[in-house]
Amino acid sequence: MFDLPLLTYVATMSVTPGPNNLMLAASGVNFGFRRTVPHLLGVSIGHAVQVAIVATALAWVLAWIEAARPALVATGCAYLLWLAYRQARAGEPGAGGKSRPLGFVGAALFQWVNPKAWMMVLNVAILFLPRGSGWQTAAMLAVFCAVINLPCIALWAVAGDRLRTWMQQPRMLRLFNYSMAAMLGATALWILAGEMLSK
Repeated sequence: MFDLPLLTYVATMSVTPGPNNLMLAASGVNFGFRRTVPHLLGVSIGHAVQVAIVATALAWVLAWIEAARPALVATGCAYLLWLAYRQARAGEPGAGGKSRPLGFVGAALFQWVNPKAWMMVLNVAILFLPRGSGWQTAAMLAVFCAVINLPCIALWAVAGDRLRTWMQQPRMLRLFNYSMAAMLGATALWILAGEMLSK
């Protein structure tokens, strides 16, 4: 039912840089892979739930998303800026302070304000959901997307975990966290600028 073009689209969109993957890499560096697993699963399961809902209610979502787009963009960018601030203030590896990785629920809910996730989900539903499909087909599409998405995004968490040993010096970790925070912040500002220029 689902073919190679869908697989390559989901894999490409899942593995390329974006807010989820930057946060997963940063979490891997700061907390290690094991503590990043709830975040990782939250992204993948949250993505699958989003695909299922959007694919099931495609016509309604397409009408609603255009009206809600400014609010979604503003909310998503505000959240990215908050995450960038939080990333810049992240602690040293292994430090027991207040810092902790993003959890399953937070990561799953983030999909609903993540502009890249919306673009991916809408394209999957529009391009790959067979006409006249019911909720069962949408659910199968969602599972398929989660199965492809999870190993792709896991690469980012594993890469972060591998960098963790190099980041034991507080100065190096601060430099990394500031760099990741700057990239998240720049992503938010780039999205906002694109939204304002498209009007």
